[in-house]
Amino acid sequence: MNGGPITTVAEWRTKSGQLEEVLKLLAEVVQKSREENGNLFYTVYQSYNDPNTLFLIEGYKDESALDAHRNSDYFQRIVIGKIVPLLDNRAVSQVRTLDYKGDT
Repeated sequence: MNGGPITTVAEWRTKSGQLEEVLKLLAEVVQKSREENGNLFYTVYQSYNDPNTLFLIEGYKDESALDAHRNSDYFQRIVIGKIVPLLDNRAVSQVRTLDYKGDT
């Protein structure tokens, strides 16, 4: 990564019957994430086509801020320890904006 802002896109598919519990747990994650010094934004979307599919769009000022987020006690305790076991699928990507003015 280039040392600048980082956007993370996560797609979570909850196990049948687990959506409400994931949303409840996620509320605390969103609050704590937004309070992090290096967080730029943290937005959660729900699929119209499949309500059990959530998309988390997160922005961090740099790679160290993203690392601090992932290594935080609450992330390890809630996301890794409680939410991940309630998911059928979890895909996470770091993405960058493409500039169609000629710069890549």
